Amino acid sequence: MGGYEEQWYSMPRFDPIREVKALIPEPGPKRVYALATFINMFGFGLLVVSMSLYFTRIVQLPASQVGAALTIGVAISLVSGVPVGNLADRWSPLKTVKVMLLIQCGTAIYLIFITSFTDLVIAATLDMLAMKASIAASESLLRRVADEDAISFRSQTHAIQYLAMGLGTAGCGVVIQIGTPTAYHLMIVLDALSFLGALLVFTRLPSYEPLPKPPTAPRWGVFADRPFVAYTAVAGAMNLQLFMINMLLPLWVVDATDAPSWSVALFYLLNNVLIVMFQVRIGNRVKTIRQGGVAIRRAGVILLFSCSAIGFANGLPGWAAALLLTAAVCVHTYGELWYMAGSFALNFGLPPAHAQGQYMGFLGAGAGIGEAIAPFLFLSLILTLGRPGLIGIGVFFALVGLVAPALARWGERTRPAREEPMTREGAPA
Repeated sequence: MGGYEEQWYSMPRFDPIREVKALIPEPGPKRVYALATFINMFGFGLLVVSMSLYFTRIVQLPASQVGAALTIGVAISLVSGVPVGNLADRWSPLKTVKVMLLIQCGTAIYLIFITSFTDLVIAATLDMLAMKASIAASESLLRRVADEDAISFRSQTHAIQYLAMGLGTAGCGVVIQIGTPTAYHLMIVLDALSFLGALLVFTRLPSYEPLPKPPTAPRWGVFADRPFVAYTAVAGAMNLQLFMINMLLPLWVVDATDAPSWSVALFYLLNNVLIVMFQVRIGNRVKTIRQGGVAIRRAGVILLFSCSAIGFANGLPGWAAALLLTAAVCVHTYGELWYMAGSFALNFGLPPAHAQGQYMGFLGAGAGIGEAIAPFLFLSLILTLGRPGLIGIGVFFALVGLVAPALARWGERTRPAREEPMTREGAPA
């Protein structure tokens, strides 16, 4: 047991330069995949913060219609993940990703010509359908690219995504400051070009043929995999923590604390930098299904402390609130790092290789349900309750995390025998 604890906690001395270099994969398919991911997520960062402003200020649609259109798009997209993920498994993950990138490129250009609520519903639905499907197919492609190193490589690409989104968001800030229709339209065109750029980079990957499905495997095996269905529910609940920094915290800082309003941007930047610097470092400590369950449990406990600390910033002097919130964001990000590392271990440890896309599509549907309820949960219920609401959501994360180790053991026991050596390697006694 002592050996395992040493393996779990011991980490080399932190070196920022080494951590940044660790984001660059070795030459070959991994580097190609990482570059395409960077280009794609840079374009996403250009739009992620600015689209609500574009629709309300430039297109001049009511905020209520914008929210309704986006909700419709998310709801409809929930049905696309599993069939398109299955398409990636049975046809080709690379070809599926390319098709989805083309659809997203066309949808981005369509944003320039939106003039009505109906136009926005169409655009939001097409974009969300393609995005959810692309995520499922991309995870299937990543497993083929990285093979046995898929879990560590997923942590690497996660850090790359945040780096790219941060740079894209910086460019988005310039556009928001200018505020003209021409500036917004130019940003949308750059986003469309990012999809084409990612597609062109993906053409450098070899053609990955579908993996053969075992004769006894059901066509829709994910629905019969009870441990994975249960894990999807846990992941959907834990994914709500991703909305703390970018959805709840800005309003909490401005409306409920005396911390300076400019600190909101600082907190968002701090969260991004910490993920870029430490996701690979922590991800390398979580290799197996069982370690993934322990990591998610740890994340839940950490999130209890961070959510509570955010709540206690209410009523403090401005400087004290800012310091406490800074510490809370650091702690929250630490929990997020462990949760993402644990989820990657289960995302690639539980699904059979021939059905990775189908499983990720199902997992994406579970996450989509969380996305749909997050605005009401955070912006209505928790903000209204104030400090008790923040402590309550922290307790919720802790309780959900406590389930994860038993769930991971259940999933490990029910994997096919041929996968057991891989899942047991490095597991605690």
